[in-house]
Amino acid sequence: MNFQEEYAKKLVTAEEAVKVVKSGDWVDYGTFAGQVVALDKALAGRKDELFDVKVRGTARQNVPEIVKADPEKAHFTFNSTHLGAAERGLSDQGLCWHLPVLYHEQPRYYREHIRTDVVFLTVPPMDSWGYFSFGPQVSHAMALCESAPVIVLEVNPNMPPCRGGFQDAIHISKVDYVVEADWELPLIPPIIPSEVDQKIAGLIMDRLEDGDCLQLGIGGMPNAVGAMISKSDLKDLGIHTEMFVDSFVDMIEAGQVTGARKNIDKYKVVCTFALGGKPTYDYIRDNPRVAFYPVDYTNDPFVISRNDKVVAINNCVEVDILGQICSESSGTRQISGTGGQLDFTYGAYRSKGGRAFICMSSAYTKKGALASRIKPTLTPGAVVTVPRTMVHFLVTENGVVELKGRTLWERAEAIISIAHPEFQDELVKEAEALGVWRRSNKV
Repeated sequence: MNFQEEYAKKLVTAEEAVKVVKSGDWVDYGTFAGQVVALDKALAGRKDELFDVKVRGTARQNVPEIVKADPEKAHFTFNSTHLGAAERGLSDQGLCWHLPVLYHEQPRYYREHIRTDVVFLTVPPMDSWGYFSFGPQVSHAMALCESAPVIVLEVNPNMPPCRGGFQDAIHISKVDYVVEADWELPLIPPIIPSEVDQKIAGLIMDRLEDGDCLQLGIGGMPNAVGAMISKSDLKDLGIHTEMFVDSFVDMIEAGQVTGARKNIDKYKVVCTFALGGKPTYDYIRDNPRVAFYPVDYTNDPFVISRNDKVVAINNCVEVDILGQICSESSGTRQISGTGGQLDFTYGAYRSKGGRAFICMSSAYTKKGALASRIKPTLTPGAVVTVPRTMVHFLVTENGVVELKGRTLWERAEAIISIAHPEFQDELVKEAEALGVWRRSNKV
């Protein structure tokens, strides 16, 4: 088979490719940095001839052209499994619908439950064997391709090819159309850790050990942990994570990460997608040290737990005094998604010697006034991302508390002890009213 000849036969313009979309179809745009641009623009150009086309994406960093072209939603409906910055704003305007997922299950959703008529994916150029890497968003890409009757690839030379564990590439023979494009990857600006982030990171650093296997979320606090690790004396750290973030590059290049003590994927940095700045994309480009796997491998709690001493570090929005964690909404307002926080909280605790940290500042400023992130009960409408039974360690700048094996009154005492001092007395009164406080306790 001459792969270049087959490529040439399937090469069309974006305007030609989007003719495969029919009214009533479900169309997937891919995920993270790999969501299509040229095909999105071409599909928006067909607005007047299409109706009820449903489009799915994940953490898109800019506003899709289909949304700009059809703010009345008469022709296109945009949906997202995890709201990025742009999608959050669209959701507030009623222009983006959230699709809740338990991330490690998402490939199965596509294979068994979700209808997909057309899939559009951005990929790097084809290799000499006729394969297109899925780039830094392996996630559920193969499941998408298996479920869709029509596959269209948007080939972008700026998309870094990434080495895989498995299900990390698709062959030209499986593809229906190829479109060529040239646009720069969306860059996530570095998040500068605050003073509170630094304090929380310092508390976590006190609990890290040589040989730990790390998962980090995105944000100022994980960045602070990464920076501290890269300047520490820690040795032989491993990485098994959902998202490859900028701070991993610093600690790898500083020499703290070897992966030598991992039980599985020894010496490899394991992830399912990457999203960050140029140093991240440069580092992962065709790097044999980094292995991209589908998310039903990276995020499966039972796979996570096969490594010893897994340490999961994630942020949350608020917690109540019973230990329920909300990490994805502000009341009824959806601001992100469940992501892999539940997967890694459970997986890390199952790991021998594992620890799962959920972190937050104890308070924040709202309309010029200080407000507590620790609530008597979650804000009405808030989504429970991690149930109280699964929380291991909770961290604020005021301390670290362990919640496993604690009664309701012990939980209330522990959680209130790391609340902002200004709110502790009021939280005690609320705990008494809820019947989860013993008067003999002292915070």
